[in-house]
Amino acid sequence: MSSYNLPVLATVVLLLPMIYFGIASLTFFLRTFDDPMVTWMLRGLIGISFLAVSTCCVLGAMVFALYGHVWVALGTALVAGCAAVARGWLLRRMDDQFRARETGDGEATRRLRRLHVAGIAYNTIQLVAVIAIIPVTSFVGGT
Repeated sequence: MSSYNLPVLATVVLLLPMIYFGIASLTFFLRTFDDPMVTWMLRGLIGISFLAVSTCCVLGAMVFALYGHVWVALGTALVAGCAAVARGWLLRRMDDQFRARETGDGEATRRLRRLHVAGIAYNTIQLVAVIAIIPVTSFVGGT
């Protein structure tokens, strides 16, 4: 077994929750956010997906550090931290808009849609960041 197999496998594992969120979140464009069940499901998707990204990135960072990819480990740890912060930020703002919608604020659904798009945009950025480390974990030996 090559010493590069585990870091490459870790990179693939990092991609899984991001790709899943990217695909699953697109289905929410087919429904309006007037329905509380739809937004509850979106909140659950964001909560679980971003938690999975954080967890996978922490584990990936440990693998990269173990194999001598210190800079990749630090970058992956940064992605984990940012995903955790983004998760909290998105969920708090979604909860605010849920309350606003319940009190009759007609603009709350529009703000929920913007949060939905913000979650997709953030996921895309972190996905690109993780894809960018693939060549490093595949071809660069540890220090």
